[in-house]
Amino acid sequence: MYAIRLELGRELEDLLFRNMQAKRDEEELAELKYRAKRAWYIRKISKLAGFLGFFIGILIFVFADISKYHELKEIEERNSKRQTFVAAHPMIDITVLEEEREKERQIEERKSTQYYAAETSETTGMGEDVISQYGIVIDVNNDTILAARDGKTRMYPASMTKVMTVLVAAENIPEEKLDEEVTVTPEVNYYASSHGASRVGFVDNETVKVRDLFYGTILPSGADAAVTLATYVAGSHEAFVDMMNERVAELGLSDTTHFTNCVGLFDNDHYSTCYDMAMIMHAAINTPLCREVMSTRTYTTTPTDQHPNGIEISNWFLRRAEDKPIGATLMCAKTGYVKESGNCATSYARDDKGNDIIIVTGNSNGSWRCIYDHIALYRKFFPDFDPSSADAGKEAAEAGEEN
Repeated sequence: MYAIRLELGRELEDLLFRNMQAKRDEEELAELKYRAKRAWYIRKISKLAGFLGFFIGILIFVFADISKYHELKEIEERNSKRQTFVAAHPMIDITVLEEEREKERQIEERKSTQYYAAETSETTGMGEDVISQYGIVIDVNNDTILAARDGKTRMYPASMTKVMTVLVAAENIPEEKLDEEVTVTPEVNYYASSHGASRVGFVDNETVKVRDLFYGTILPSGADAAVTLATYVAGSHEAFVDMMNERVAELGLSDTTHFTNCVGLFDNDHYSTCYDMAMIMHAAINTPLCREVMSTRTYTTTPTDQHPNGIEISNWFLRRAEDKPIGATLMCAKTGYVKESGNCATSYARDDKGNDIIIVTGNSNGSWRCIYDHIALYRKFFPDFDPSSADAGKEAAEAGEEN
């Protein structure tokens, strides 16, 4: 009986174990199915995301390509129009167009400065009666170039430099200081004499007025006056030259003009052009003190112990030209000469109708010929000049004196 119960207990225990194992197997199978199903969904979602990403990428590429296509079409249309224009105008090519754009840019740059002048369809040459190698004629009121001959070619300005000297000095000296006294040092006189430069005639340690230095710089083209004036303004000649070049930059001329001294002595790095000197002259005639000084024909400096009667000085351009009719009044002038530059000059005249003209010439073959170049050009461009008013015989003799 005991054995039977024991056997029944074992069978019951086995049954229970099998039921538990079956239940465990069932749970594990359910877990596996769940994981398999979740993995399947993940793969499907990933694949769908991949397709969506690929589709979106294609759309972006297509839209970008369409945009680029339209942009290229616009460029092609512009180029087609430009080619059609050039084809219709065989005298015009891309190089010419670029040159015209550069000219327009330069004109706009000039307009941003205080003074400029532009060539027009009416700009002419100088004419055979003008001997100077370089030259330019400026209509001041209309900011145009009336005539030119290598007007923007580098040249040596010689004593035309002194127009810039008095301009910078006038812009930096108050009117109330013009009667202050300044000493002309032995060093300044040595500088002038050692370079063979023109002088007013001030002696070592002579005390003169600042005003007299302006007239002495322009009328006799005195290096002693110019360097003394420069030193008074800036403390040294070198510092004043820096001021001159700064002013050149302000005028928009620093690409073609550079100064190394305030006198106009020759130096390879001391250069300008007729155009630039005309712009400097334009600035100077708009400065009252400079205009007054450059329009003075004769002047006597203030008496000093060394010169009790003062020193009488003259502007020989104005004196020589004063009896030469030009249909206008010759207002201002400054000459220059060094061997490397030949005879050169800048001048300004105005007629009764308010027409204003500035002329600059360089490398003429004599001081009289230089003056007559200006006279010939004024007569050409001032409408009221009467040829019968000129003494042709006298002028021919004067003009031929130095030939």
